[in-house]
Amino acid sequence: MKEDWKEFIKKNLKWVVLFICLVGFLALAEDVFNKEIMYGDIIGYKLISTFLISDFVTPIAKFITNFGGAIFLSIATVMLFLFIKNKKIGLSIISNIVIIAVLNQLLKRILQRPRPTEFRIVEETGYSFPSGHSMVSMAFYGYLIYLIYRYIKNKYVKWTLITILSILICLIGISRIYLGVHYTSDVLGGFLLSISYLVIYISSIKKLLPEE
Repeated sequence: MKEDWKEFIKKNLKWVVLFICLVGFLALAEDVFNKEIMYGDIIGYKLISTFLISDFVTPIAKFITNFGGAIFLSIATVMLFLFIKNKKIGLSIISNIVIIAVLNQLLKRILQRPRPTEFRIVEETGYSFPSGHSMVSMAFYGYLIYLIYRYIKNKYVKWTLITILSILICLIGISRIYLGVHYTSDVLGGFLLSISYLVIYISSIKKLLPEE
């Protein structure tokens, strides 16, 4: 029975991940909708403010957060489309970023959570949950990780790029909390929903992409 359960999880791992992440996001969204106090937000910011905030780290956080911004990701998407010879892959990158950006704005308008104001280092407008930088970055760089894993054969290059992009995703999320423009739950919610979305998006589009 135990072995059957392990085999089931192994065969359906992506759907298990989707389910866990989606349930986590919905739990956070419910708390946001009901305007409940999230102690994780307080703890998350206190940890970052206690151990990270300094004149040295602040400009680094401002720099890193740009990699999840609309301007940089728009330029990066266009450059990738022009650079990649196979236009099916290029179009899949464009459709990915468009879908996730629209979904993020739709959810923000539904939930309408105000941004934190107590510790703002930079100015931002719009609603807070889920974090656009976190959600779109996870979808954009997460999809690139999938493409790298699928098409790059050199293991050293493959895993080096995957590691760099994975770290970048995490740093972008942390930078949003550090700069005081998002709660911890905004970032976590953006990551969780984006992972769920990626499972569906990749499962839907992978057969349309060229063979390895």
